[in-house]
Amino acid sequence: MTAETSPQAPANDAGSQDVPAAAQDLYTNRELSWLSFNRRVLAESENERYPLLERLRFLSISASNLDEFTMVRIAGLEGQVNRGIETQAIDGASPRQQLAAIRDELLRLEDRQQESLDRLSGLLAEEGIVLAPASALAAEQQDWLAEYFESDILPLITPQAIDPSHPFPFVANKGIGVIFRLKRGKRQADLIEMVLIPSGAPRFVRVPGEKAIYVAIEQLVTRFADQLFPGFKVLGDGVFRVLRDSDIEVEEEAEDLVRYFRTAIQRRRRGRTVLLELDDECDDIAETMLREELEVEENMIVKSGGMLGLADLATICNEPRPDLKFEPFSPRYPERILEHDGDCFSAIREKDLVIHHPFESFDVVVDFLRQAARDPAVMSIKQTLYRAGDQSPVIAALIEAAQNGKAVTAVVELKARFDEERNIQWASELERVGVQVIYGFTEWKTHAKVSLVVRREEDGYRTYCHFGTGNYHPINAKIYTDLSFFTADPALGRDAAKVFNFITGYIEPDDLEKLSLSPIDLQARLFSLIDAEIANARAGKPAGIWAKLNSITYRPMIDKLYEASQAGVEIHMMVRGICSLRAGLPGVSENIRVKSIIGRFLEHSRVWAFANGKALPSRQAKVYLTSADAMSRNLLRRVEVMVPITNKTVHDQVLGQVMLANILDTEQSWQLEPDGQYHRLRQGDGGVNCHQYFMANPSLSGRGAALAEHEVPRLTLGGASE
Repeated sequence: MTAETSPQAPANDAGSQDVPAAAQDLYTNRELSWLSFNRRVLAESENERYPLLERLRFLSISASNLDEFTMVRIAGLEGQVNRGIETQAIDGASPRQQLAAIRDELLRLEDRQQESLDRLSGLLAEEGIVLAPASALAAEQQDWLAEYFESDILPLITPQAIDPSHPFPFVANKGIGVIFRLKRGKRQADLIEMVLIPSGAPRFVRVPGEKAIYVAIEQLVTRFADQLFPGFKVLGDGVFRVLRDSDIEVEEEAEDLVRYFRTAIQRRRRGRTVLLELDDECDDIAETMLREELEVEENMIVKSGGMLGLADLATICNEPRPDLKFEPFSPRYPERILEHDGDCFSAIREKDLVIHHPFESFDVVVDFLRQAARDPAVMSIKQTLYRAGDQSPVIAALIEAAQNGKAVTAVVELKARFDEERNIQWASELERVGVQVIYGFTEWKTHAKVSLVVRREEDGYRTYCHFGTGNYHPINAKIYTDLSFFTADPALGRDAAKVFNFITGYIEPDDLEKLSLSPIDLQARLFSLIDAEIANARAGKPAGIWAKLNSITYRPMIDKLYEASQAGVEIHMMVRGICSLRAGLPGVSENIRVKSIIGRFLEHSRVWAFANGKALPSRQAKVYLTSADAMSRNLLRRVEVMVPITNKTVHDQVLGQVMLANILDTEQSWQLEPDGQYHRLRQGDGGVNCHQYFMANPSLSGRGAALAEHEVPRLTLGGASE
């Protein structure tokens, strides 16, 4: 099939002879793109410019990411195969073909993670942090471990024989266990015993002493098996780990969402086995039993020559060794609010402002809600909650507001993956104090990040809004790069009220003044803005698009950007994770450049900028913040908002500071090549590190009069600061 006849190939104004014909040449598979992203995360564990414990943390993040991918994405594909569903991915691959490709890459990633651990273990040992098997320690250290095992571990574990009278026990998701083959006496038959590691037990035991020596708990179980099985001879053993299907499918006919999710969470804990990890010295007979009893697919059994469950290494990263960690960083509190004696409403009423997390403190978001809760003039608060975290000060502020007699509405999303149980708990606590709790739509997730506060003032009621690109999660806000936009713009306030009415009462807004709302008109608005750039390019005017996203997988959006590229629109994209778009393809996307930034902080903000007839960056550009990525779920099956940025200072901050610094970054950037592979850009002297730039240089809108004392270096596309 040629490019001219292929339905997969977009129109090509430059001629079609160079246009790839097949879907696999035009688009990158979503799952393989995600695995590529995780390779970039894992590469940070190999980055010699980082402190050792930070490298270990990246290794644990890579392993945690891979676990979640297995529990959700691989499980979903296996489910499709089992049900005979043959829906093709964007690159034309069937579920079965995707699984085969994923397994190969999964094995390579597992091997590379173990190689990274081996390398880091040696380097950490030189610094006095030792990951060691119990058998390799000195006699006195082994004696201490034996006593610790007897006093602190043995009471927690329960050996279980596996025979006709003792059925195979349930192994929890992410559960680690040790299986033994034993013998007592010459004439006795072999016996299989299993020891499951309790979830409440520490994964690593720290041996007292000047050196920080850590021993994995499963190694203690095998080392001191004689305490568990006195009188038995150990013929063989093996450590194993289980990952289960953890996705929750929502039934549209569910009458009670809370009850449904409580039941679904219980089902998830007992989901079918997706992956069985084994150490490569696992006893053959014991292994056969595990394979049969867990009913895992043959091709989803992974043997490892090293440690299982590397995500748990995060606990070792808490070792108090500041010399092996990033230099501490304390986010700034916006001086402009301090100039108003801490009065958020006064500062926002004066001028819009954007807070850039984690470089500026999330405390200002909490203080905004806390002030609203305590201010007698505040009449009502409306709030979306997707992920709020544990011990959330946001929840506490809403509770205080309700107790103070405010009308409080909270839209709690029950379908936030792996936070369902916590969100049910928060919803119950909010309802208990009189908050009106809404669970949104059955079929759609409410992913928008919006706070609305209505305040009675001298000239009438005024609405204050917060729009975010990230969740109301104080812990994540310390490591995720996100933007918080505060405004008292009456039009945006009216629009935000309509968004809440849409969620709470299904009142579909058809007359929004400034906001764009998914799944209503956000996609159409973005397409219209791209079309305007296409028209400008064809008319010989400057045309460009800058986009910062976490993922892009939605084919109509990709095809629209291909169309723009073919028209001559210069497109810069910062896509942290999944990117199904192929950049730099002759005749298709040669005007599109894509890079991924992986660094100290997790890139999470979503921004679009359109040249609007003048070369980027310029005051004339149209700039938008959004909670939505360019994925079908965000544009078709979620409630998302996109807000235009018109205030000059905020506009300059987002476009000429945040976006431009991301474009100029070299030290943390990976460039996407036409073949779908990524390569790391230049590091070292003369490179640009956008995270260091943001830590060193204040934002514009939050600084107020402080800007006169500390002017922000002005960036240019050439990379120089003025």
